[in-house]
Amino acid sequence: MTLKAIAINATLKASGDEPSSTDKMIDLVKDALTGRGAEWKGTIRLADHDIKPGVTSDEGDGDAWPELRKQILEADILVFGTPVWMGQLPSVAKRVLERMDAFLSETDDNGRMPSTGKVVAVAIVGNEDGAHNVSADLFQGLSDTGWTVPPGGPAYWVGEAMGSVDFKDLPKVPNKVTETVEMLASNSHHLATLLADKPFPGVKQEG
Repeated sequence: MTLKAIAINATLKASGDEPSSTDKMIDLVKDALTGRGAEWKGTIRLADHDIKPGVTSDEGDGDAWPELRKQILEADILVFGTPVWMGQLPSVAKRVLERMDAFLSETDDNGRMPSTGKVVAVAIVGNEDGAHNVSADLFQGLSDTGWTVPPGGPAYWVGEAMGSVDFKDLPKVPNKVTETVEMLASNSHHLATLLADKPFPGVKQEG
């Protein structure tokens, strides 16, 4: 079975603006996953889409989320790429978590959400410390909405506090970042393979 992987990029920059360091980190995870046989379905840059506020899966006319939701849930592995913004998640990343809240009420007869059995890998970049705070918030929200988190994550890079060097401008990716990305990809691919073969059974719901 060939696993499918897709990424979301929570940069606040729309496409066509200057290059995104988050894209560079996502590309590292992409290469590590495709090197293990996964099929890459592309990267969704959230800032390019009008994702309406709300906690349902469809907030009406003009809402881009229903189609993005469909693309995300067609994959076996989601790479959630995000920068650290003022020490926390950027607004577009929070918006996605808020929209995934709908999964809690979209369960099957065994209580399984649409994301149950799907693996999420987290890739973070930033110019100051905050990666642990961001990953903690992400992992909590993603776990609550049914995603399976592999060990060994997240993969991240943060520069010197008050510094001015971006990840995309580094002449060479640090070895530790490469090693962490490879481990995250290995664990994500392995876990997604196991879950595809033997899905979570869930628990029969009453009423």
